[in-house]
Amino acid sequence: MDTQYKIKTLSQAQSQREMWREEGLKVGFTNGCFDLLHPGHVSYLEASKSLVDVLIVGLNSDSSVRELKGAERPVQEGHGRARVLAGLAAVDIVVEFEELTPLNLITTLQPDVLTKGADYSIDEVVGAAFVLEHGGSVELIPLVAGHSTTALIAKNNGKK
Repeated sequence: MDTQYKIKTLSQAQSQREMWREEGLKVGFTNGCFDLLHPGHVSYLEASKSLVDVLIVGLNSDSSVRELKGAERPVQEGHGRARVLAGLAAVDIVVEFEELTPLNLITTLQPDVLTKGADYSIDEVVGAAFVLEHGGSVELIPLVAGHSTTALIAKNNGKK
């Protein structure tokens, strides 16, 4: 099955969000670079999905990944990263964003549940205050030890 239909513009995602709201579905949102998808990412996305009916993933654009992670990143271009995410059962929509943070996506899509890795505190999660003020919740998902894109890249480059 072709999963490209899961890759949406913000406007398309907003329309889908409205349909889900009318159906009474609980909508979740998370975001990241998802440069080299690894088991930690999959566990994180599955845990995020377990809290909601549908999960929207905000994906950093190539330019925002470079600004956040350095000139050598991303390893995979944005459309490729979006396609891989869209292929996961836990992901219902992927929306790429150019900004350094997903705040515009969060305020536009108004998720019921916002998830981020437990390496953050709630006060560090972009959009947490907005989601909480609008009756939603913010959930911190435990990370799977030993899995990170930075570590994978370093290992590939012969560094420990």
